Amino acid sequence: MKNIALFTFLLSSIFCLAQPSEVKKININILIDSAANQMLKKPLIHSTSIAIVYQGKEYIGHYGELEKGKNNCPTNETIYEIGSLSKTFAGTLAAKAVCENKLNIDDEIQKYLLEDYPNLKYGSQPILVKHLLSHTSGFPNMLPFQANSILQDFTNHDTPAKINEVYKNYGQKDFLTDLHKVKIDTVPGYKYSYSSAGSELVAFILEKVYKTKYEELLTDYLSKKIAMHNTRISLSDQEAKKLAVGYHSDNSIIPAPMPKLPWGASGNMKSTIPDMVKYMKFELKNNNIVAKSHKSIVKFDREFSIGYFWNIVTDDKKLGTYYVHHGGVPRSQCYIYIIPKYDLSAFIITNQSGIDTAKVMEDALNIIFDKIAAEGSDG
Repeated sequence: MKNIALFTFLLSSIFCLAQPSEVKKININILIDSAANQMLKKPLIHSTSIAIVYQGKEYIGHYGELEKGKNNCPTNETIYEIGSLSKTFAGTLAAKAVCENKLNIDDEIQKYLLEDYPNLKYGSQPILVKHLLSHTSGFPNMLPFQANSILQDFTNHDTPAKINEVYKNYGQKDFLTDLHKVKIDTVPGYKYSYSSAGSELVAFILEKVYKTKYEELLTDYLSKKIAMHNTRISLSDQEAKKLAVGYHSDNSIIPAPMPKLPWGASGNMKSTIPDMVKYMKFELKNNNIVAKSHKSIVKFDREFSIGYFWNIVTDDKKLGTYYVHHGGVPRSQCYIYIIPKYDLSAFIITNQSGIDTAKVMEDALNIIFDKIAAEGSDG
């Protein structure tokens, strides 16, 4: 279960030593270089950016070239599509609403819907907000339904264009209409079934709670509370010029960016590496909102549970309990890790998206994690 969840949903720099006792032990600069170099040896990987927050210090590295042969290495100004990492931000806003007593995750979702949806229950068991947050609602992965069949053949070269066509004129009203067609085939709250559609509905609920458009709610919070001024769903024309190009599967032709989803909460956010560092630091500080978002809603087994869209790996032998999410669109993939045991967080992204990309990033990050965990065990 853990491996399945982690796949559908790891990871030039300067090392500033955090503690005198670590001077002879860990050189984060060398570790990041090694991780990046390992990635760039893979035939389809052209570039990567890696950020580490370790014991309060931040380290950023950019490597390779966004387009093969053009020597255009990513920079701190590069804007990346972070895909499903967007869900963790929706989870943060939901946790904020709970902390402010504006939302109860035990509420039935019907409470927030403007029309009657008798189909959104199993027998007498209704879908609750917490079922959306934990991917246990029984919702399909995507709405409209045809997007799911397209994504079943993710590596097909036509997939990005087909997805773009499906969402070209698909708005919020269309989503709410299709919601009437959803069939729930099991009791909500128990069976894990990853759903981007569920996270889109969370954005709709947050709009009702705050009486504010989701994107405005999101950017306002990120800007004012985390100083993330370069993270948003919609880009201006000037910002769009800084958006990283990328590659899908083994196709050498650059596809268009991920199309706009009804609310964008499930996979439309874009960000820079310095902004993601701010997010990582925010997560490690573990204020009441972060603590709430990291709280387990459903525990699937001894090792894996889900909080407010965060995947929670419990008591890992190497890293302890940590929080992780994968993000992917047809032209980039990324991972974020929050590892309290070592006061450590990592973000890694590459502008390539294929069936093996997640594993390539996991292997690269393990170079860093293994060394930090080994030295931590010695300390």
